[in-house]
Amino acid sequence: MRNSQIRIEIVGRDEFWSKAVLVEWTHQHPERELLMQADHSYLIHPDWLSDLNQIAADCFAKIVVAPEDPGRRSWFRQFLPFSSNRED
Repeated sequence: MRNSQIRIEIVGRDEFWSKAVLVEWTHQHPERELLMQADHSYLIHPDWLSDLNQIAADCFAKIVVAPEDPGRRSWFRQFLPFSSNRED
């Protein structure tokens, strides 16, 4: 992971609302790129978290800060409502 970045996941009501967060983020903050990872998480600068949380709330979604350990992320994903829809 790059220094000073945190890993987040976008949890929306469904795929439409998860994508809506990304569209709205790009519209409001074109200079702030969310770096998508292979596991469908994103790397962001920690200072962006409050802005991203606000956009997510407006799009019926929430932002979850993912554990850094890939094993723990896999374990937590078992309990997230969208985990069965992912292709990892």
